[in-house]
Amino acid sequence: MVCQPRAKERTVFRKNNSLSNRASRYKMSKLTLIFERQLWHYLLLPVLLAGLVIISRVEGFLTGQFIGVSTGEWFFVGIVIPIVHQFYVWICWRTQLHYSLITRLLGRSGFTYYSIIFLILMISRFVLIFFLAMSNKNSLDANPILLYGLSIIFGFLVLYVLYFIARFFTFRRALGIDHFDPSYRSAELVKEGIFRFADNAMYTFGLLILWIPGLLFSSKAALAVALFSHVYIWVHYYCTEKPDMRKIYGKSVSSENR
Repeated sequence: MVCQPRAKERTVFRKNNSLSNRASRYKMSKLTLIFERQLWHYLLLPVLLAGLVIISRVEGFLTGQFIGVSTGEWFFVGIVIPIVHQFYVWICWRTQLHYSLITRLLGRSGFTYYSIIFLILMISRFVLIFFLAMSNKNSLDANPILLYGLSIIFGFLVLYVLYFIARFFTFRRALGIDHFDPSYRSAELVKEGIFRFADNAMYTFGLLILWIPGLLFSSKAALAVALFSHVYIWVHYYCTEKPDMRKIYGKSVSSENR
């Protein structure tokens, strides 16, 4: 004979089962949020890479070498590092925002460790483009005065952005501290200086630093990698950063000055 559960026991069982189902759906929902808009990322990246392959067939594009490494090798690494960098930021930001994974594992030092790796990758991007420009120098047939003039203008804009980041925005916030520290999530959008003209001054003007080596050394390959990096950062913005900002600052926030 099978004993039937009492009415009260059946109610408690159904309630617990309902809570379990809701918890399961919540976990699935957070997992889905980690990959929010990433399909676009995965679709757009091959398009950008295909564009680079087409450009690289231009005559003289991969000529030269620097410290025994060919331009083709510098070009390859110069593309890989930005991809690694942006995937690193995506996984760190999303797992921290939705699961607090980094601070759970590393405590208060989590943001510091994340930032160190971030800065190593960011600096590597510039250094590799510099080496690529040295390897492929004088491959671009253009007026040197024009190229030097553009490099000076770009350098001025980069320094101007860095000044206003340090004064109004802070480098910690630029690195993504708002994903780690909830106290930053009540901060107002910065509308001072260059941020009055471009909410995303860091991406619009700050990344012009990547163009300077190619301009100074008249390098086709270095300018192509700079173009790829500058376009690819906007893929990161629309596929990763913008959805995150809406979660952090509210649905009314359509952009953030990064």
